[in-house]
Amino acid sequence: MHDVLVAVALVLVIEGIWPFLSPDGFRRVLLLIAAEDKRALRIAGLASMLSGVGLLYLVN
Repeated sequence: MHDVLVAVALVLVIEGIWPFLSPDGFRRVLLLIAAEDKRALRIAGLASMLSGVGLLYLVN
Protein backbone atom coordinates (compact mmCIF):
# COMPACT_ATOMS: atom_id res chain seq x y z
CA MET A 1 0.00 0.00 0.00
CA HIS A 2 2.92 2.32 0.73
CA ASP A 3 4.19 2.00 -2.84
CA VAL A 4 0.76 2.91 -4.25
CA LEU A 5 0.59 6.04 -2.11
CA VAL A 6 4.12 7.02 -3.14
CA ALA A 7 3.17 6.53 -6.80
CA VAL A 8 0.03 8.67 -6.42
CA ALA A 9 2.01 11.38 -4.64
CA LEU A 10 4.60 11.43 -7.44
CA VAL A 11 1.86 11.68 -10.08
CA LEU A 12 0.36 14.67 -8.27
CA VAL A 13 3.75 16.39 -8.01
CA ILE A 14 4.59 15.77 -11.68
CA GLU A 15 1.15 16.84 -12.91
CA GLY A 16 1.32 20.02 -10.83
CA ILE A 17 4.62 21.23 -12.31
CA TRP A 18 3.21 22.49 -15.63
CA PRO A 19 0.25 24.51 -14.29
CA PHE A 20 2.53 25.98 -11.63
CA LEU A 21 5.21 27.07 -14.10
CA SER A 22 2.97 28.15 -16.98
CA PRO A 23 -0.71 28.56 -16.07
CA ASP A 24 -1.55 30.33 -19.34
CA GLY A 25 0.06 27.62 -21.47
CA PHE A 26 -1.67 24.95 -19.42
CA ARG A 27 -5.04 26.66 -19.91
CA ARG A 28 -4.49 26.87 -23.70
CA VAL A 29 -3.67 23.17 -23.90
CA LEU A 30 -6.73 22.26 -21.84
CA LEU A 31 -8.92 24.28 -24.21
CA LEU A 32 -7.39 22.47 -27.19
CA ILE A 33 -7.99 19.10 -25.53
CA ALA A 34 -11.60 20.04 -24.72
CA ALA A 35 -12.17 20.79 -28.42
CA GLU A 36 -11.05 17.30 -29.52
CA ASP A 37 -13.61 14.63 -30.35
CA LYS A 38 -14.21 11.60 -28.11
CA ARG A 39 -12.38 9.21 -30.39
CA ALA A 40 -9.15 11.24 -30.30
CA LEU A 41 -9.33 11.48 -26.51
CA ARG A 42 -9.88 7.74 -26.19
CA ILE A 43 -6.93 7.00 -28.46
CA ALA A 44 -4.73 9.39 -26.45
CA GLY A 45 -5.88 7.75 -23.21
CA LEU A 46 -5.17 4.28 -24.58
CA ALA A 47 -1.71 5.35 -25.76
CA SER A 48 -1.01 6.82 -22.33
CA MET A 49 -2.11 3.66 -20.54
CA LEU A 50 -0.10 1.40 -22.84
CA SER A 51 2.96 3.59 -22.39
CA GLY A 52 2.58 3.38 -18.63
CA VAL A 53 2.19 -0.40 -18.71
CA GLY A 54 5.24 -0.69 -20.99
CA LEU A 55 7.29 1.51 -18.69
CA LEU A 56 6.24 -0.53 -15.66
CA TYR A 57 7.24 -3.70 -17.48
CA LEU A 58 10.68 -2.28 -18.32
CA VAL A 59 11.28 -0.97 -14.79
CA ASN A 60 10.24 -4.19 -13.11
